[in-house]
Amino acid sequence: MSGEHGLNRQDRNSALIEVMLLAAVADGSISDAELEMLLKRIRERPEFEGTRPDELSQLVKGCLDNLASSTSIEQVLASLRERLPDHKSRMLAFGLAAAVGFADQRATRAELGLLKTIQAGLGISEEEVSRIVDAVEHGNSLADALGEPAERLYAEVMVLVSAADGQLKDAEAQALVESFAADPVFEPQRAQEFISAAAKALATQGLPERLKVLAQGLSTHAQRLKAFGLAMRIANASGRASAPELKLLELLQATFGLADDEVEQIRRQL
Repeated sequence: MSGEHGLNRQDRNSALIEVMLLAAVADGSISDAELEMLLKRIRERPEFEGTRPDELSQLVKGCLDNLASSTSIEQVLASLRERLPDHKSRMLAFGLAAAVGFADQRATRAELGLLKTIQAGLGISEEEVSRIVDAVEHGNSLADALGEPAERLYAEVMVLVSAADGQLKDAEAQALVESFAADPVFEPQRAQEFISAAAKALATQGLPERLKVLAQGLSTHAQRLKAFGLAMRIANASGRASAPELKLLELLQATFGLADDEVEQIRRQL
């Protein structure tokens, strides 16, 4: 079982693929654009990280067989709800379905109807649908629409460094507060919310999974440079980074694909 709400990874991933296949076949056929979008979304999502091509082929085949053997859309939706028990994973499923449905630039009447059915079946609100569809139509990452805006991920990077050696030093706590207060990207009233969410995500999902989420959510080079700068500031808040903090900075550098000279430039600016 995975650490995320006790979900079985294969069951969750099969549900995500099935909902994309549903959107793709809603109008009777799968277009090249829809197939390309389906594969693109699978490749970019951290949930599928490490899945071998042969495993993915078997997973897709199994999903097609499951859909073919289903007797009704209600049965399919019940199965999806069982494999996606938390709201965030259901929002992700709807987002992936919407991405495939809008892959041809404009969803057909049948695809829109199916998306409404999926929305109702998974309990996605109109406001959430609006955010997700807006992200899909503009070609943006689903991270913001799924409740992981960039500022929340910036906060998580700082929390990860703070927790690297198992304790939050006074200087690190002060640096966290000052970072929130000085940077206009952060809303001060949401600081504690971001910190609490980051700590909970780390505890339930583990560091490797959260690094994947950070890599996906902070998708531009500018965002990654900013995140690494915040992390380095926290690590050096006490005057000298500890060995665990240095190790985490190395992991972040590798995760974000930052060059040594970029890291050195950030170091000189602190």
